[in-house]
Amino acid sequence: MNQITHVVKRSGAIVPFNQDRITNAIYRAAVAVGGRDRERAQWLSDQVVQMLAATIPPGEAPTIEEIQDVVEKVLIENGHATVAKAYILYRDEQNRRRQEAAKHASRPSENIPWAKIWHILDWAVQRDLNTVEGLNGRIARGEFPQIVHEAEAAYEDDVDTAAAMLAEKGKALKIVLISGPSSSGKTTTTIKLEQRLQRTGLKFVTLNVDNYFFDLEMHPKDEFGDYDFETPQALDLDLINDHLQRLITGEEVRIPFYDFKTGTRHPDQTPLRLAANEILLIDSLHGLYPPMTEGIPFEKKFKLYLEPLLQTRGPDGYIRWTDLRLIRRMLRDATHRAYNPQMTLEHWHYVRSSELRHIIPHMVTADFIINSAMPYELPLYAHRLLADFARWKSEYQDDPLREDAYTRASRVARVLQAVTPVADDSPVPQDSVLREFIGGSSLSY
Repeated sequence: MNQITHVVKRSGAIVPFNQDRITNAIYRAAVAVGGRDRERAQWLSDQVVQMLAATIPPGEAPTIEEIQDVVEKVLIENGHATVAKAYILYRDEQNRRRQEAAKHASRPSENIPWAKIWHILDWAVQRDLNTVEGLNGRIARGEFPQIVHEAEAAYEDDVDTAAAMLAEKGKALKIVLISGPSSSGKTTTTIKLEQRLQRTGLKFVTLNVDNYFFDLEMHPKDEFGDYDFETPQALDLDLINDHLQRLITGEEVRIPFYDFKTGTRHPDQTPLRLAANEILLIDSLHGLYPPMTEGIPFEKKFKLYLEPLLQTRGPDGYIRWTDLRLIRRMLRDATHRAYNPQMTLEHWHYVRSSELRHIIPHMVTADFIINSAMPYELPLYAHRLLADFARWKSEYQDDPLREDAYTRASRVARVLQAVTPVADDSPVPQDSVLREFIGGSSLSY
């Protein structure tokens, strides 16, 4: 039978499916007409789940509306017309409230962790880092090292919180998924998280899902003929699921090896088995993408999400997180992969497209979100890349095929022009998450 694991909310956000919500809704409708049989409500919700599993295509998530339609059908078919009426009336009332709210106020995106954003903004305001002008003022007063210290401490506090939450999960936990869009700092954070948990006696085994890429010839291409490594469909999700399900039961699997030089995957290369006290650690762009771990029970995994949630206003409003990550990836690719930063800019269109389709919508399903943004990174980038972005802006201005690259180059150039450049990065700790991109890290990647 098809297992329903996620549901599509009215906003389009994809969240974990929770049968208890169906049971509670049925029970609430029954109470409204004098019923108090929770066991019957549970039995009816089981029927709803069975009907959903039989009607929703495998791999797809039902919408809220589809689930509610099935609830009405199950109630009526099982002789609970009065409860069904109460349920329908409640549903209609909620719809009217949503419509009225939409008339008088814009609805914030459910893909944004608003509580986390508010906390970060408050932190920035208290330190005069919520605007470029404030940042520049502190740099002019010689406070750049202090800004570094403040930002690093906030990030480390987030990592401490995540480690404590993992420890609380206890023996039920079998898989930790560290996810987030490109250049959000997953690799460094994974190392730091592992260091903390080793002190508690927990042992981790890392699984690199890059080894599950399909052969290059099977990859999709974009309109410029570039291979798209950013989409989850580039990974053999069926094989990943099979291996994960076997690993958490104590079986041995043989992990494939992907040769990036030749673009080929070699199967059955490295044996792997989890001991009773070991937890699988996965650092992946698509760790929250439902098909990645659809066969793993929720209680056996912990989902951590990273994003540089910077709350600093620039010349055109709040600086975009995607622009921070674009710069980070440029620097990392140039330093560690001998990749021209201009090529990173030209390819960012499909990086961003895949994020919006397969990563960002699942942000709010994470168990915890770590903010990897450092306000002090802007001055370092202004020193390193301002001239390049100004040149790219001019180069792409009249090229209709590079409209996306022109838009991004223009926007980033305006931001970096407004920031006081800083050349000396010596105040940045050697184990900082930013060292993953600017170089000089004491960590082994």
